[in-house]
Amino acid sequence: MRELDVLGVRVEMPTKQPLVLLRESEGARYLPIWIGAVEASAIAFAQQDEATPRPLTHVLMQRVVEALGDELTEIHIVDVDDGVFFATLVFASGATVDARPSDAIALALRCGARILCTEDVLDEAGIASTREEDEQVERFRTFLDHVEPEDFA
Repeated sequence: MRELDVLGVRVEMPTKQPLVLLRESEGARYLPIWIGAVEASAIAFAQQDEATPRPLTHVLMQRVVEALGDELTEIHIVDVDDGVFFATLVFASGATVDARPSDAIALALRCGARILCTEDVLDEAGIASTREEDEQVERFRTFLDHVEPEDFA
């Protein structure tokens, strides 16, 4: 398993489909995962540590886990099949739960959990970085500095 960092979410044009972009913590591969607009907003809110008047679903999930005396320690991105990714939530108690990667990432960001991915998934869906792609990532990071979660609604 390889640890990943969340670079952020963006809307891909011209399809206007949101994606979350991950990168190996110690490596050169990126992992783009297409997600829904609601999940994109949830990830953006978590990255910006924005509070909402009422708890969103992922905040509720975090509070339920904590109230039950457990802790989300890791999420694993474990498979990709025809462009559909699969993840698992891993808890300190040893419990595991299947999840969509977008939900798992949003929850991991709120809980401070590690994000891990299998080598097989990275080999199949990862993109090796080039100098041009690294420049695109820097432009993407600049974009993230100015985007608001509401932009994904």
